[in-house]
Amino acid sequence: MDARAYLEILHMAERLKDTPRHCTTSLGRRESVAEHSWRVSLMALLLRREFPEADIDRVTAMAIVHDLGECFTGDIPTFVKTDTDRKTEEDLLDNWVASLPPEVSSELAGLFSELAEQNTLESKLCKALDKLEALIQHNESPLETWSENEYELNKTYAFDTAAFSQWLTDLRKEILADTLKKMGE
Repeated sequence: MDARAYLEILHMAERLKDTPRHCTTSLGRRESVAEHSWRVSLMALLLRREFPEADIDRVTAMAIVHDLGECFTGDIPTFVKTDTDRKTEEDLLDNWVASLPPEVSSELAGLFSELAEQNTLESKLCKALDKLEALIQHNESPLETWSENEYELNKTYAFDTAAFSQWLTDLRKEILADTLKKMGE
């Protein structure tokens, strides 16, 4: 890949630094998609010993790129996002990926396909970490920044996604304990 193509990819990805997410940080500032993706990547990296059978480098790669589609659509909270929104994001991302240099296009398309199909340990781990990170962030954010439906979501969300792993299920239970404590239950 030549230097210009490399820079163009980085310029597109930079949009995620300014793309706000629904969640806020512990100080009440709206977090960016880039900040979320960074922490999902860190979460993957830290699990190397917990999941020795997984290709953690691949999980980390998926975590880094998993929200690149939001460069085009912004972040739409999961409880608001429609099938039409998902299709629009997917189409815009696919068109952009197809326009990249062939070796990069092929690698990214493979990562996105694997994530969408959810047939590998690595893709399941990335999806679970993505959802769990959002719950952790909500627990870190001030309670007054939560929307009404998030009180219930933080109690129920992502148990199904973590169910393939006892370790992740235990993590989800710890997150729930933090949620209940935060809510005074």
